[in-house]
Amino acid sequence: MIDRLRVGVGHDTHCFCAGTSIIIGGVCIEYSQSLSGHSDADVLLHALSDALLGAAGLGDIGEMFPDTDPANRGIDSAIILKSICEKIYSEGWRIMNIDTIIFAEKPKMSPHKEKIKNRIAEITSIKPTQINIKAKTGEKVGIIGREEAISAECVALIYREIIK
Repeated sequence: MIDRLRVGVGHDTHCFCAGTSIIIGGVCIEYSQSLSGHSDADVLLHALSDALLGAAGLGDIGEMFPDTDPANRGIDSAIILKSICEKIYSEGWRIMNIDTIIFAEKPKMSPHKEKIKNRIAEITSIKPTQINIKAKTGEKVGIIGREEAISAECVALIYREIIK
């Protein structure tokens, strides 16, 4: 029983750069800027990836997909998350639920939350009802409030079924 439930926490931040859209939770959102990063800079999928890896005791996203590897340049974060899910599923873990927070002054995330939830459910092979997406602004304070960056945090609960 002691090793049947595990929790993991993930966090990621990316600064804005020149561009015309951002990717959050695997969803492309038109915006006046993009996010800077070695991959597609999807802060939400990166935070979720780290939460799942942490819960399973498998390190972090930088160990599995190092930014020093040219093969990871511009990689779709959905590919990263899917690979991590396959790894934890192969070790007998299942996702019980995911709770996330997107920190962005702009663009407003509320209109995109349902689409993000459905996309994450598709990538992770779980039900949308197992996923919660929250969005918060920076209230004009710090790098989020000054519209310099977007951050995301995630908590994931995973479990193993009893094998008899």
